[in-house]
Amino acid sequence: MTTNPLQGLATARRNGKPYGITSVCSAHALVIQAAIRRAVADRDAVLLIEATCNQVNQFGGYTGMTPDLFVAFVQGIAAREGLPASRIIFGGDHLGPNPWRAEPAAQAMSKAEAMVTAYVWAGFSKIHLDASMGCAGEPAALDDETIATRAARLAKAAEKAARSRGGAMPLYIIGTEVPVPGGADHAISDLKPTEARAARRTIDIHRDTFAREGLEEAFSRVIAVVVQPGVEFGSENVVAYRPEASAPLTALLDHETALVYEAHSTDYQSRWALTALVANGFPILKVGPGLTFALRETLYGLDLVASEMVSGYGERSLAKAMETLMLSAPGHWRSHYHGDATSLHLQRHYSYSDRIRYYWSNPAASVAVARLREALSGIAIPETLMRQFLPTLPAELGAAGNPEAILLAAIDSVLADYDAACRQA
Repeated sequence: MTTNPLQGLATARRNGKPYGITSVCSAHALVIQAAIRRAVADRDAVLLIEATCNQVNQFGGYTGMTPDLFVAFVQGIAAREGLPASRIIFGGDHLGPNPWRAEPAAQAMSKAEAMVTAYVWAGFSKIHLDASMGCAGEPAALDDETIATRAARLAKAAEKAARSRGGAMPLYIIGTEVPVPGGADHAISDLKPTEARAARRTIDIHRDTFAREGLEEAFSRVIAVVVQPGVEFGSENVVAYRPEASAPLTALLDHETALVYEAHSTDYQSRWALTALVANGFPILKVGPGLTFALRETLYGLDLVASEMVSGYGERSLAKAMETLMLSAPGHWRSHYHGDATSLHLQRHYSYSDRIRYYWSNPAASVAVARLREALSGIAIPETLMRQFLPTLPAELGAAGNPEAILLAAIDSVLADYDAACRQA
């Protein structure tokens, strides 16, 4: 098997030759396909694909996929694209009681243990232990000791599952970030990185707790800590990375030489910012909404092209179908978007939070997307329309009459920034 790049991140940083790895956190088939194609093009590349506790769990999550079904889903695309399964690392993100935090802690943690077990049995080898959220009757944010104790409990479940399954033991990520995964639901004007002393406390308490629970060997496989480096996106704005603000966090790694940081919510950062993150000790770059945002942008651009070119297609047929769908099932956006009717409409479709991504797997959305792709299949899009509605993509892409290629190119343009940032050695 290809060497696991996750295991060399801290050493590479110590040696002054840092590199990074993109963590693709999405369950959309086209996003997975684009990431796989990029890996296929580089014979030495290892692809990291992650699923969150809400996306995928033993009850199906919002994707309807259990961990083993998610692995089969990704590996099926990989087989069609010619990427060996040995070159894919599967990661589980925010694995803990979050999906069941409305339940009592004992019940939620039992389900979290079962979820971690299912992830490991399915072949997930990168496990983010996150028990930071309070359950029913508890504070929203728990104290460090409780978080570490619950993380150790989840690690025990993962270790037991891994020993039973055989093969390599899991690598672990500890810590969490604020705000919650998926981006903030408001405009962000001031964002402070995690204080170095808080990161130090997280590491020390987890180390001590794991030792107390007989998990010293498991802690030796903790490779990274999730902190807030000062990057985030809200519904309508993005906070850009400022290296000087996270300098104390970077300095801490000179003492914790076996660790690096995992950077969440790096979506929409510039190539320069991503490159700086990797150089400064944040080499695991998670991205999800930024990829599906690019997909939605391009789908809507093609929707406008079809409206102009294809007789009988209608005016913005896809956008109208998605509006109807989101209004009929508002659960994924209603508590996250705020304002008057116009503001809510704009956020539903164009927000950086990209909560429209939860709807693409809905049968009504699938039908609307299939209709769009069929309408444009085999039709050459004039350069002038590409410039009008898809100006960030090469105009010559439209000539082939292949809407799928256009969609994949849009996603790949985002992945290209991450790929460039990660190749620093």
